[in-house]
Amino acid sequence: MAHEQIVPILLDTDIGSDIDDAVCLAYLLRQPRCELLGITTVTGEAKKRAMLADAVCRAAGRTDIPIHSGAEVPFIIPQQQPAAPQSEILADFPHRTDFAPNTAVEFLRQTIRSRPGEITLLTIGPLTNIGLLFALDPEIPGMLKSMVLMSGVFTCVIPGLPRREWNTMGDPHASAIVYRAPVKPHVSIGLDVTMQCRMDLQECRRRFHGGPLDVVGKMAEVWFRHVGEITFHDPLAAAVIFQPDLCQYQDGKIEIELLSQQVPGMAHWYPNAEEKPHRIAVGVDAERFFAHYFAVVSQ
Repeated sequence: MAHEQIVPILLDTDIGSDIDDAVCLAYLLRQPRCELLGITTVTGEAKKRAMLADAVCRAAGRTDIPIHSGAEVPFIIPQQQPAAPQSEILADFPHRTDFAPNTAVEFLRQTIRSRPGEITLLTIGPLTNIGLLFALDPEIPGMLKSMVLMSGVFTCVIPGLPRREWNTMGDPHASAIVYRAPVKPHVSIGLDVTMQCRMDLQECRRRFHGGPLDVVGKMAEVWFRHVGEITFHDPLAAAVIFQPDLCQYQDGKIEIELLSQQVPGMAHWYPNAEEKPHRIAVGVDAERFFAHYFAVVSQ
């Protein structure tokens, strides 16, 4: 049955800043249909981010997953995320420390080439690694089975929601390369939808226990010093790979703003474009999502 198929996934993440990357990784480690082929890290202190990913994996009993440190600075703009604040918890958990710098892109390239047409690329951070990958080896986008991104703001149905999202604005030029790449399907789960999946600090503390969630819970305490809830941006992007009907979708075209100095990285959405190479989420059943997420991570 199609719903029982194993899905080979590569995860590109800036774990260690917003807590939702770690919440997403815990889900992938517990998802029985996920064949996690590797993890690559991006933005400032990428090696510490790799250590955090390893700590979460080890808490799940997984020492077999390749983890590679990637690009620490954007193509052109200044770095907006120089540090990985949640790395302060590393002293409390076993983890590798011997990560060589800048091995992520070549690892991604070799892995995708070794399994053409099979791999889903899940990106939940700024797109520097993936922009480099697509620029250095233009055949790679066509060798993916699919690409799912936590990225962009499209329908902007929530009052006061910013017009830009962190991952696209973190490296606008890399984002532009990624959105011009011929990946089919090319699915974006935007901030306007993920903001509907929020959980307050007390509920998170109650639920985040056992296996990888022990490390995630400790990382979350660093996050809770400044924010009193978790928005499950990245976990939603992961979950729809396995249960697409958690969201509703629309096809169209996305272009990344590069010319404006005020809003570089803003994702422009064109649902009426003649060509429709992109798919976005336009709605989510948040209750079903949370039920699905915790059913998986509690296994």
